[in-house]
Amino acid sequence: MTPSAPDGPGSKGRSRRNFAGARPVMADVARLAGVSKQTVSRVLNDHPAVRPETREVVSEAMRALGYRPSRSARSLASGRTRMLGVISFDAARYGPASILTAINTAAQEAGYLVSSIALDTADHDTVVEAVDRLSAEGADGVIAIAPQLWVGRALAETTGLGTPLVVLESALDEETPLVTGDSRTGARKATEHLLGLGHATVWHIAGPTGWTSADHRLASWQSTLRAAGAAAPAPLVGDWSADSGYDLGRSLARRPEVTAVFASNDQMALGLLHALHEAGRSVPGDISVVGYDDVPEAAHFLPPLTTVRTDFAEIGTRSLRLLLDRIDGPGGRPRVGTLVPVDLVVRASSGPPPVR
Repeated sequence: MTPSAPDGPGSKGRSRRNFAGARPVMADVARLAGVSKQTVSRVLNDHPAVRPETREVVSEAMRALGYRPSRSARSLASGRTRMLGVISFDAARYGPASILTAINTAAQEAGYLVSSIALDTADHDTVVEAVDRLSAEGADGVIAIAPQLWVGRALAETTGLGTPLVVLESALDEETPLVTGDSRTGARKATEHLLGLGHATVWHIAGPTGWTSADHRLASWQSTLRAAGAAAPAPLVGDWSADSGYDLGRSLARRPEVTAVFASNDQMALGLLHALHEAGRSVPGDISVVGYDDVPEAAHFLPPLTTVRTDFAEIGTRSLRLLLDRIDGPGGRPRVGTLVPVDLVVRASSGPPPVR
């Protein structure tokens, strides 16, 4: 006697097929849902032509059967690997690490795996080799976190490989989408905040030369001072580390004319606070300090740090969405400059200048 087909997933008295340990396949899902295998395939690949009610019936059948689609089968059917590549530099720092976490989360939600390559050096050959490797692995697209100008120049030579590319921080060309935090606005807000408190000028501990965000913050700090008619002291250049902020802070602490300092990241601001404390300079009584990034510890510095908050999670999520749009959409679309807004977070490290 031939057994009857199981009831549909929405019917009363639904039965579930006994696979005796066998893994359910697409045909089993189609049979239980009462649809064709092609319809199941369309649901798996998020085809827009599938009606919501049909999508729900198929999804319920997959849940009932414990069906897990084969990634390799989906790749063969769609012509895609469902894998994305990410190239990162300086991944141990808070900003890049937070961006990577957001990219991985957003990719997982979109049904993609992520293959990451973290590079210790940013020389031309290493960058090109990383892109070549991800392309050879069949990555549907690549996100490159390119904080340094020379990284951007190396990446620019890889755009002819045909793999969709989205870049964070450094603009490459008119065809490659760019996602970045709004460093110019952030530096302006930090500088205007200190000037608005009554400081005659603002000193600056800059990030390393050649880093896009550092260069943008430096230029914006200078232009904001000029617009306010304030003198622009020579910037002091650090390397993003608390140690460099400490070393430069010891020099600033010996200058009685210094009443306000804007540091290009929170780690250098932390080192600055340490140096000022050792020198007996009160913050903000003698010198106000503003940082950049709003790392999770910034609210617990002594004193709590006024800083510019960058939404690194939003940068990562936007870059992933932009890459998927480029994979799905027509080629040759113009570069989309996506500036992620920043906010000034005022805490206890900034105040009016001391009364002379």
